[in-house]
Amino acid sequence: MKTKIFAGLFFSLVLCGMNLKASGQEQEHAVADKGKEETQQPFDPSSFIMDHIADSHEWHLLTKKNGESVAIYLPVIVYSKTKGIDLFSSRKLADGKIFKGYKIEEEGDLKGTIINIKEDGTPDEKNIPLDFSITKTVVGLMFAAIVGLLLFISMSRSYKKTGISAPKGIQSFLEPIILFVRDDIAISNIGEHKYEKYMPYLLTVFFFILLNNLFGLVPFPPPFGANVTGNIAITFVLAFFTFIITQFSGNKNYWRHIFATPGVPFWLLPVMIPVELIGIISKPFALMIRLFANITAGHIIVLSLVCLIFIFKTAGMAFVSVPFVIFMDCLELLVAFLQAYVFTLLSALFISLAVAEEHH
Repeated sequence: MKTKIFAGLFFSLVLCGMNLKASGQEQEHAVADKGKEETQQPFDPSSFIMDHIADSHEWHLLTKKNGESVAIYLPVIVYSKTKGIDLFSSRKLADGKIFKGYKIEEEGDLKGTIINIKEDGTPDEKNIPLDFSITKTVVGLMFAAIVGLLLFISMSRSYKKTGISAPKGIQSFLEPIILFVRDDIAISNIGEHKYEKYMPYLLTVFFFILLNNLFGLVPFPPPFGANVTGNIAITFVLAFFTFIITQFSGNKNYWRHIFATPGVPFWLLPVMIPVELIGIISKPFALMIRLFANITAGHIIVLSLVCLIFIFKTAGMAFVSVPFVIFMDCLELLVAFLQAYVFTLLSALFISLAVAEEHH
């Protein structure tokens, strides 16, 4: 099963909230006692939800009654043509602060992006620095990589010691899943003679998506709770890997069906060739959007149910909201496995179309 190759690919693939603010106005009187009045901004569910599912340079934990945020601030690594490389904590940019001429944009199309600030205080949108920061998504990726390496390296060592025998411990849990990917996805689509060299990639994609889906459902402090597979940049990279492997695996029969489709009249080829080329792009594009949309939608629904408590401003709403949240989390647990299966299945299917012989 080439577990070592699988673990290496897993690591290489990884390397390739609410912030409600309260303000108080304190007035002192010479005779009367000192009083304090607090005014709270109206709850905005849309910004609450988007702040939780979007990537961030900090890991927000909670907001105190005085409006102070408690967060884990992650490292900021930026490169600017004029300043070079800068490394500092995202705490320096928290709450709209400006540090070394950098600022995190809080509104507009560049919201959440680190930008340069000119001497007059206006944003320099033409010279946006390259951002290599360790964000929430990166932390989630690294955690999934570490867990994946620990699982499969320990499994590989266990097989070396015991050989082919009855699985024990972690083997008994992982082996049926690996055999399922091999027998029901790889062999059934690619074929018995060609599936082996694609197994490391298919297993990598399956467990990478599955682990990140499961970790994203855990509502606990970091490294859990990151919306990794709900980040379209991540799903783009996954789909791009499938696209590259598919094209480089394509045989003569595959390319002939694209540029000279058998049975199609010669005069129709100028129409068919662009259609086939669009199909090459649309397949990985569908992979990217499907995974991104399903995982993001699940997070949005769960957070929307939680928001009902704050929208109606009553704890009694929790008796309705919480059961639905639990139900949705159970459903999302199924979706976590299903989306990993669907992405791996379609990747194997696309590869099978590229390596299929003419008689098939």
